[in-house]
Amino acid sequence: MSFNVIIPARYASSRLPGKPLLDIAGKPMLQHVYEQACLSGAARVIIATDDERIKSAAEGFGAEVCMTSNTHVSGTDRVQEVVTKYAFNEQDIIVNVQGDEPLIPPGNIEQVAQLLAADAEAGMATLSEPIADLQELLNPNAVKVVSDKQGYAIYFSRAPIPWAREGFGDGQNLENKLARLPDQEYQRHIGIYAYRVGFLHQFVQWPQAPIEAAESLEQLRAIWNGVRIKLVPAIEPPPAGVDTEQDLARVRELLSAP
Repeated sequence: MSFNVIIPARYASSRLPGKPLLDIAGKPMLQHVYEQACLSGAARVIIATDDERIKSAAEGFGAEVCMTSNTHVSGTDRVQEVVTKYAFNEQDIIVNVQGDEPLIPPGNIEQVAQLLAADAEAGMATLSEPIADLQELLNPNAVKVVSDKQGYAIYFSRAPIPWAREGFGDGQNLENKLARLPDQEYQRHIGIYAYRVGFLHQFVQWPQAPIEAAESLEQLRAIWNGVRIKLVPAIEPPPAGVDTEQDLARVRELLSAP
């Protein structure tokens, strides 16, 4: 199986401006992501950006870069522009690796590509991991996902889902209530996607979905339009990506450790 990796990277982050270029252990964060992707077995790794500063930095560490429009509302829209410019075939598998996941295990990138290749009914494939504690469950930066018994995603949300009515009730004193819940495996979505090129061409024809706009989660556009998203636990759960200053400090500590 052959697959290609595209890493969307934009400079304008509301929480961490210039996020892809922030220094982690002597390298831009984007370089860590790129190097992990290069270890995944991908035939090609391309960085997609609309910013000359990111382009210059990426070319400086030897990456292939594709300049894209600055009007895209999601990373998936940006990826579709790249596959169009490069004239990839309709059945080619593309893995979208987020530019703020410097600790993404290479094995997970290969895993999600294989997951899609093995499922002709899925339009997309992605990964998850169990949520370990209440703080993560309640953190809107940690996206939650629920799936059906066949392993297809039902919904993604920044809110805790499913909301255990008997356990959480009015939303007060959640820590004590969570301890009394029956075993309920909450899942954090890992922001990595695999798709076929033909699906990407469909995706950009659909308007932004109301649920996508409300949650600011691009994968909800696919669910809104009836696309099946295959979901399995990651073979190697990664630390969460970098969304906040606290995340950045944690990742810097991890990558600076001897």
